[in-house]
Amino acid sequence: MPRAVVVTGTSSGIGRASALALSGRGFTVFAGVRDEAHGEALRARSAGAIVPVHIDVTNAESITAAVAAVERATDGAGLAGLVNNAGIGAPWPMELVPLEEFRHHLEVNLTGQLAVTQAFLPLLKRVPGRIVNVGSEGGRITLPFLGPITASKHGLVSITDALRMELRPWGVPVSIVEPGATRSDAPAKLIANGRRAVAERFSSQGREDYGETFGHVIEKIAMGHERSGSPPEVVAAAVARAMTDRRPKTRYPVGGHAKLLTRLRRVLPDRAMDALFFRMLGLPREVAAHRYAEKA
Repeated sequence: MPRAVVVTGTSSGIGRASALALSGRGFTVFAGVRDEAHGEALRARSAGAIVPVHIDVTNAESITAAVAAVERATDGAGLAGLVNNAGIGAPWPMELVPLEEFRHHLEVNLTGQLAVTQAFLPLLKRVPGRIVNVGSEGGRITLPFLGPITASKHGLVSITDALRMELRPWGVPVSIVEPGATRSDAPAKLIANGRRAVAERFSSQGREDYGETFGHVIEKIAMGHERSGSPPEVVAAAVARAMTDRRPKTRYPVGGHAKLLTRLRRVLPDRAMDALFFRMLGLPREVAAHRYAEKA
């Protein structure tokens, strides 16, 4: 069997494009999906080089079953790579986000990535293989109302750094791909999730305090992804490079102004970055102060 890799979250977007890109590079790809139809669609496009595997990153039994299936299919030869891509994203003001929603983001985007990594590490050490985590520019910058998403992305950066150092004795390289704005179905989901939150879960006071500004910011961010975002295939190419470069980089910022924004984060002080984001999003810097002054 050709070199085998596992990719989680392949139903759409970056995960789907990454599975296709890696299969095109000669890998046998075990594509993690939760919907069987998505898996079969990928299999059909790859002439059998992509093998769908059910993986729910929040379910220990699902992960254990996936490891067993991959080990059987590879005859115990081990894995050349693991791409942790599964993730979710719903916007919320930090003051209003329900704690169960916040915990769910961490469970899927952070704890789930570690659970999958721990489970597949014995197969990765056997080759040894590589680990590629798909993060975000949100791992190094934070925009208003995306805190629940970027909190998990910041955490993924830390986990990646720790794994990179800890797994060095086994020769297992660990990289993180950091996409900027990406054209996919994610912007539409962001708007839909935001509108649903306002309509169904914001308190009346929450709608008064945040509703108008929240809606404006989320639509502005989504429009930016559509206007200047890179297609998922650009990010998938970075994933493939991280899996095949002779000396893989530790970080692959890619597409949608990711390099520019992460560089600015390193050189600008916090308040200067805040001001830049307010300007980018078309927000006055003292919205709340003016609002409460008017009420007084």
